[in-house]
Amino acid sequence: MDLQIKNYDLGVQVLFPKINNDERGFVTEIFRNDWNGFFGQDKPNQINISKSNPGIIRAWHRHKRNQVDFFTVLKGSMKICVYDNNKESKTFGKLVEIIAGEDNLQIIKVPGNFWHGTKTIGNQPSYTIYFINNLYVYENPDEERILWNDPSIIDPRTKRPYDWNNVS
Repeated sequence: MDLQIKNYDLGVQVLFPKINNDERGFVTEIFRNDWNGFFGQDKPNQINISKSNPGIIRAWHRHKRNQVDFFTVLKGSMKICVYDNNKESKTFGKLVEIIAGEDNLQIIKVPGNFWHGTKTIGNQPSYTIYFINNLYVYENPDEERILWNDPSIIDPRTKRPYDWNNVS
């Protein structure tokens, strides 16, 4: 089966799974061990689910041990952002924004070395299932955090600190 993948800056990829609809609803695959064109060497080792209430921002954080996150929003809508603030990087200042939701099922691959975060948009909670390629280590978590409104995250469109309330 050919995978439908869209590539973005910063190595962000979106996989659009094949939805099999019928009168009962639908069924789809969101992970297959043979989807090497999408998961590559970053196959999931842990699967989590989260619920976020409307307007909740979970940002910014990044990982230092080659973690890759794969987000699938099952209910509600969410803005997912990825930003490179490494001045030594060729992609310094790049920002990727993706709107994901229950009406457009997709799997968003986020290289964890970049700052990333989410905001639930709309009037209902979002439910997200996310895979990670590294197991979470409770004693020594691979997570660095800054505030959701940190002024070092600059929106390249406005040249101002990123505003989660702006609509693309």
